[in-house]
Amino acid sequence: MKIGIVLPSVPGYSETFFTSKIKGLQNNGFEVLLFVNNISKNTTLNCQIITAPKFSKNKVKNAFISLFCLLKTILFHYKDAQNLYQLDKNDGLTLSKRIKSIIINSHILTQKMDWLHFGFGTMAIERENVAKAIGAKMAVSFRGFDIGIYPIKHINCYNKTWKKVDKIHVISDDIEELVMKYGFKDNYKIKKITPAIDIDYFKAKNSVSKNKRIITVARLNWKKGLEYTLEALKIVKEKGFDFQYYIVGEGIEMERLQFAVHQLGLNENVFFLGKLTTSQVKEEMEKSTYYIQYSLQEGFCNSVLEAQAMGLLCMVSDAEGLSENVLHNETGFVISKRNAALLATKIIEVINLSQIEKENMIHKAVDRIKANFTIDNQLKQFIDFYKN
Repeated sequence: MKIGIVLPSVPGYSETFFTSKIKGLQNNGFEVLLFVNNISKNTTLNCQIITAPKFSKNKVKNAFISLFCLLKTILFHYKDAQNLYQLDKNDGLTLSKRIKSIIINSHILTQKMDWLHFGFGTMAIERENVAKAIGAKMAVSFRGFDIGIYPIKHINCYNKTWKKVDKIHVISDDIEELVMKYGFKDNYKIKKITPAIDIDYFKAKNSVSKNKRIITVARLNWKKGLEYTLEALKIVKEKGFDFQYYIVGEGIEMERLQFAVHQLGLNENVFFLGKLTTSQVKEEMEKSTYYIQYSLQEGFCNSVLEAQAMGLLCMVSDAEGLSENVLHNETGFVISKRNAALLATKIIEVINLSQIEKENMIHKAVDRIKANFTIDNQLKQFIDFYKN
């Protein structure tokens, strides 16, 4: 069976959910094609990677590139191009949009496969007919932003997707509810497969730390709720608690967050570590006791799985999949989002737990991760996803 996966780019170092899936499918006899917009990242993937046409700001150059892609596709893959043209015409697309569709999907039209799987919902928009044009089934994954935020601004953006898709992959129950909320009715076509981690690599420490070292691993983006976390930690400090808070990650909100740390008087408590490798993230987690992921929107979050597996006490918001990732008062704590005071109260409460209470919760979290979130389990579900 041949699977084509459409992604913005080659999976980066932190996107282990894609690399482990691709390698796992290959090890089980599947052929995997990866369609990306660019291939600038280094990769250990041993699969065929096909890049989309590259356009520039020069209109004349773009015209030549477009004409070349169009003629090449029509010449060597006429039937598939004709199929796409007719399907788009049946959907009421204008002539110019039909031609544009052939051009931007020309790299996909060159291949034959059993499944064409869009790795994010937004990538399927205006490409809903490509799978059928090449005789493949169409799958779409929804992971968070693509269904939790994007449809708010782009009303009815998935109406055509719902009509064309053969199977939908979601990473949590809350994501499935959002898919249904925005108009998809055939819930029997939805398959939940949660993220997974390497439990042999992310292992719990032999003993529970007693320090007040807190860590968050996240892109520095507004949806991660980091400013609320900092406001909560200001309250914690004012209550007389000493702590160190380490933020791993980079992003567009760096300057804003650094200024917030300054204004909140947390310069001696908060440290930005920037982008780290997987092994470096693991080292930072090994030195920490608590993990906070107080996101405003979050599909599931692999970092929270890794933190639990490594024996950190986790405090997360109730954004989408986080309340499924962490079981409140059993394997960690789930706190209503956008409430710094409430988060501060919970942080103090968790710090004050007895060592026995902390150890019991950590053991439950580790056991649950080992039972439910392994790469082997995830792979078996994806194999079933494509075969059945």
